[in-house]
Amino acid sequence: MVSIVVTGRGGAGKTTITSNLGVYFAKKSYPTLLIDGDLYLPKLAFHFGIDNPGYNIHTLIRNPNMRVVDVIYHDPRTRVDIIPGSSKLSDVIDIEGRRIRDIVREIQPRYRLTVIDSPVGIPFDTISTFRLAQYQLIIVEIERCPVHSVHRMIENEVIKLKRLGEAYGLQVGVILNKVRESSDRLQDIVDFIEYTVGVPVVGIIPFDHAVPEATNNGTPVLMYAPHTKASRAIKETGEILEGWVLREKRKGFFEKLYAALISFLHRQRVPAGKKL
Repeated sequence: MVSIVVTGRGGAGKTTITSNLGVYFAKKSYPTLLIDGDLYLPKLAFHFGIDNPGYNIHTLIRNPNMRVVDVIYHDPRTRVDIIPGSSKLSDVIDIEGRRIRDIVREIQPRYRLTVIDSPVGIPFDTISTFRLAQYQLIIVEIERCPVHSVHRMIENEVIKLKRLGEAYGLQVGVILNKVRESSDRLQDIVDFIEYTVGVPVVGIIPFDHAVPEATNNGTPVLMYAPHTKASRAIKETGEILEGWVLREKRKGFFEKLYAALISFLHRQRVPAGKKL
């Protein structure tokens, strides 16, 4: 019974990572629940093709007598269970997020893994759930940051969220998402995060046009296009997390992490048009 809170800045890909990790673990036969904790801009439903869910986390928050199990959507394609948010403006006005903790506490024992998708930046909507979680994943997109200030951006972004997670006793990891960096620069960034900031990099996901295409289709890319470079990297990240978070140690944690980094760098060197 493990809970993970996913955090990061806007546009980093928190919901994409949440939905695809859910698919990975569900396909591994771990009972998995995803919760949309972004109360003002919920997007998790879109990633599973759920259109205007009539029952959602907003109805749960407004109606404390409602059972949590009554708003869970089961996606038969991926075997993932989802508590989506409402896309209606009327539902998000004057919403109180503290009840999310009660919702997680009630439903958490039914699942091996619960993943909570947080809002942008400091996750005020989901901060009450930090006391119930054991892990925090910080999603970082480095592509939009100027070369000369990438270290400053990481310090500003990762250190704040790391300190927040550690204040609640969470183990913290970083996933680099939408990566298009050269191998030398990427290694420097990974080393900076791990040795200077002091947070393990548990996943490196390359930029892949199949990801937004899958989202527009209402299907996580791991199911929509399982053999693309992003999907392969997500699987590698899932294997690392399986050892770190769920303690399934088929390989050592650092061995998996090293293999994932080498795999990413190898993909970066393959000429365009060639298959791996």
